[in-house]
Amino acid sequence: MRTEFRSLRLKQLERALEAFAAAKNSPRPQKGWLRAIREATGISLREMAIRLKKTPTLAAKLEKSETEYRITLASLRDAADALGCQLVYALVPKSGSIHDLAEEGARMKATENVRAVEHSMALEDQAVGGIEDKIEEETGRILKKARKK
Repeated sequence: MRTEFRSLRLKQLERALEAFAAAKNSPRPQKGWLRAIREATGISLREMAIRLKKTPTLAAKLEKSETEYRITLASLRDAADALGCQLVYALVPKSGSIHDLAEEGARMKATENVRAVEHSMALEDQAVGGIEDKIEEETGRILKKARKK
């Protein structure tokens, strides 16, 4: 991806994910969102099953699969629709921002590169030290190269 487009894409993602930043700290209800919303809105399992055009047993299995993190996005979207909700889906960095993730990836690659060279040089008794400075320099090079793509 070209530099200006990658930078723009990072900014767009940052803006889009701002709305989800607080949501990542909200715990999921113990028995899952489907059941929590169904019960809070007074919809019976039978009514949800009718809306899904499924049996009550299958509707209950959907709720169970959500609590076990085995539900597909398509099934979750259908169940949300049956409850009058919309599935909102996002991947949010555990900490920091998308930009921080990109930098972290570059730093990991730089560390790998520098340590491999330093190790080879040490085997030849030519190690020069200053690894941290070299890692920072290599990180900058990797980020600059990534921006050019």
